[in-house]
Amino acid sequence: MSAEVINGKDLAKEIRTNLKQKVKQLNEQNINPHLTVILIGDDPASHSYVNGKKKASAEVGISSEIIKLPEDTTEEALLQEISNLNKNDSVHGILVQLPLPSQINEQKVIEAIDPEKDVDGFHPINIGKMMLGQDTFLPCTPYGIVTMLKSKNIEIAGKHVVVIGRSNIVGKPVGQLLLNESATVTYCHSKTKDLTKYTLDADILVVAIGKEHVIKAEHVKAGSAIIDVGINRTKEGKLTGDVDFDSVKEKAAYITPVPKGVGPMTITMLLENTVKAAKQIGK
Repeated sequence: MSAEVINGKDLAKEIRTNLKQKVKQLNEQNINPHLTVILIGDDPASHSYVNGKKKASAEVGISSEIIKLPEDTTEEALLQEISNLNKNDSVHGILVQLPLPSQINEQKVIEAIDPEKDVDGFHPINIGKMMLGQDTFLPCTPYGIVTMLKSKNIEIAGKHVVVIGRSNIVGKPVGQLLLNESATVTYCHSKTKDLTKYTLDADILVVAIGKEHVIKAEHVKAGSAIIDVGINRTKEGKLTGDVDFDSVKEKAAYITPVPKGVGPMTITMLLENTVKAAKQIGK
């Protein structure tokens, strides 16, 4: 029996419908949620992501602005731009599209954003609150993953979660969020010996390594839930994940597809965070 597909596109649509109502309610209180995205350089992927965020914002009634800066922008100029946005009361969410050019220190930029406007959820203060289980802005992709699991009433408490990948954007925070939900969490990465030993023991497997079809049916436990965060392009130019969907879906109980899986949820949780920021700042 094939796994039940957790369709992130459909779930995102449902959440965005609710967000639209929340935005209308804020508008009635003279609060107009606004997101500003800073984009540096001409990276096609970054442009595509940013345009997607702008389109999604408009869909739920969030106003947005893209500030485009040249590739040779100095760190000082970018920090000044962020400082201006921090002081602007009409801006509720600030997002600097990563990656940044080599002359700019990424961590400095993340720390320069006002934690109350950090809708990406990357500021050390927000990461610290997340670690402590306090209310805060959660990193969007991990937030989306937990929301997807809960949407199918997949039990997390007491389950063994294996996270493959240890990035600050996905791997580390998703493990922490699932730990906050009382899961037992194991992190695996490029230096892990005998990876299959861990993946075969996972009730929930989160794969975020950026390598096409690394995880196949023989690597997963029957009846497990598989979350594929990977986005890769095949030789034919099609999008595919880190998980071999066709073989794994015959063994797992739940699986996310690529595309239409985690991706749409990431942008949706960004919108969720922006509405939350507007509500807090607008008080």
